Amino acid sequence: MKKVGFFRSIHFKFVLIYVLLILVAMQIIGVYFVGKLEQKLVNNFKSSISGNIELLTYSLGEEMKKHMESDASADSGDSTLEEDIRTILEDNSYNDISEVRVIDSSNRVIVTSNNENQEIVGKKATDNLVIRAQSGSPGDETLRDRKTGNRMWVLATPIKGIDDKVIGIVYSIAEMENVYKLMKQINQIFITGTAIALGITAILGILLARTITRPMSDMRKQALALAKGNYSRKVKVYGNDEIGQLAVTFNNLTKKLQDAQSTTEGERRKLSSVLAYMTDGVIATDRRGRIILINAPAAKLLDVSRETVLSQPIINLLGLEEEYSFEDLLEERESVILDYSTQKEPYILRANFSVIQKETGFVNGLITVLHDITEQEKIDEERREFVANVSHELRTPLTTMRSYLEALADGAWKDESIAPSFLNVTQNETERMIRLVNDLLQLSKMDSKDYRLTKGWVNFTKFFNHIIDRFEMTITEHITFSRDIPSDSIFVDIDEDKITQVLYNIISNAIKYSPEGGQITFGVKQEIEEIVISISDQGVGIPKNNLNKVFERFYRVDKARARNLGGTGLGLAIAKEMVLAHEGEIWAESREGKGTTIFFTLPCEQEQEDEWS
Repeated sequence: MKKVGFFRSIHFKFVLIYVLLILVAMQIIGVYFVGKLEQKLVNNFKSSISGNIELLTYSLGEEMKKHMESDASADSGDSTLEEDIRTILEDNSYNDISEVRVIDSSNRVIVTSNNENQEIVGKKATDNLVIRAQSGSPGDETLRDRKTGNRMWVLATPIKGIDDKVIGIVYSIAEMENVYKLMKQINQIFITGTAIALGITAILGILLARTITRPMSDMRKQALALAKGNYSRKVKVYGNDEIGQLAVTFNNLTKKLQDAQSTTEGERRKLSSVLAYMTDGVIATDRRGRIILINAPAAKLLDVSRETVLSQPIINLLGLEEEYSFEDLLEERESVILDYSTQKEPYILRANFSVIQKETGFVNGLITVLHDITEQEKIDEERREFVANVSHELRTPLTTMRSYLEALADGAWKDESIAPSFLNVTQNETERMIRLVNDLLQLSKMDSKDYRLTKGWVNFTKFFNHIIDRFEMTITEHITFSRDIPSDSIFVDIDEDKITQVLYNIISNAIKYSPEGGQITFGVKQEIEEIVISISDQGVGIPKNNLNKVFERFYRVDKARARNLGGTGLGLAIAKEMVLAHEGEIWAESREGKGTTIFFTLPCEQEQEDEWS
């Protein structure tokens, strides 16, 4: 069983859930606490600024009333209104208020406390808060400084005179950034506290999770030990809670499994012994047709692994899903032939089926027994083909002979013009049957275990040239011979008679299939431990899909022409058997319309030079 990774373990999940719950709770508390605290600090800041501005507004209002009364009595005094207002502003400066502007009833800026912003003095204020304050209602808003980006609270407070008439406006700008810096510090403290709390929570969660996961880990190890057949291990009981009771139950289950395993093991060994020593393949299925047992011979016959086919439907394993269902196999009483043959080699199995049933008739499954009948089928096929070929080869000349003999018996022997021709045909057919029987006897002898070669060292160069010379002297067709044979001596250990017959059969075929004016090429090439002999013609060639059949018995490329020329279809088959008996190889290469080349090899030794030379 694959080991559970740390991040997939219940230990990790338990601690993660515990930490996440605490984190969510801390976040909810933090958001509520910080939100309320920020709101409280901002309100206190505004209340403080508003109180200071109210006092300032009162002082400025009194001063403006006094100057208005002085103007009315034509007694302006020694100082101007702007100077007195500036003096009041200097006497009432506050840390959080960065600028105070005093605006008259016509919205003109009289004085500003910001020395760097004196250019606005005398100009008319068009701010919406100023316009609102002119109506007698104070106005405020929170803005950001375009240069520094700091937050500011702007408050416009009307200055009222006699009969609550607005005689001026106090326009104040207060810096709020200190409030938010304080909130940032509080947030940092809260985050640090949250991290410490989460760390402590994680440690406690790990300790708590171990009390739960440790017994579960022990039970997992016990389950793995049970899977491996170890029943001696027990789960440790850590307490009398639900997990402890589960551990006790697990130990009781282990004891019962051990008893059941002991009972079934004996029966399994008996069945395994029977199946192991069977030569036939055996497959057992359950009532649904899924494989529950397969012995080694069956796995070998089907070329599968026992582990991979278990629980697989038997009709899929045997390749019968298109022809049979599992219910059809339950009713099948005859053998089923399984043909797994390929183009290169045949492979045939026979399957017999037997149903496993209870006394009540309930079907528990199916037993399938497999037999390899490839060799039997091959032998039967070869026997049928051999009988058919021999019958055909003998029937043709016998039919011809009977026809001519009947004609001679009916009086044709008296006709001197046709009688000799009839007798000549009969003689040729008789010789053809004799050649066929001799070839069959030769193949039969080579197939027997008593076949022996009479080997001797032969100079193959001289030997091959001598055979070619014999053909060249007796050939009547207009065919030329070409030789590519080295002049050096090449010694081979062969049965001279048998290799003579091999060359005779191959050269005879080359002459038969060569056209008028064609050329036959003979070649010998010496390799390190063998020589390669080649005989090429310029005949019609052999189709590519039939090239590997030319060495089979009774095979002919052109059957009609071969019979007319007296061939039996056994020449190359005999040549193959003789070459193989010499531990050589034989093969053919061909191009349709261009000709055919027969190659075969023979073991050889390099010529040893005389040590005195």
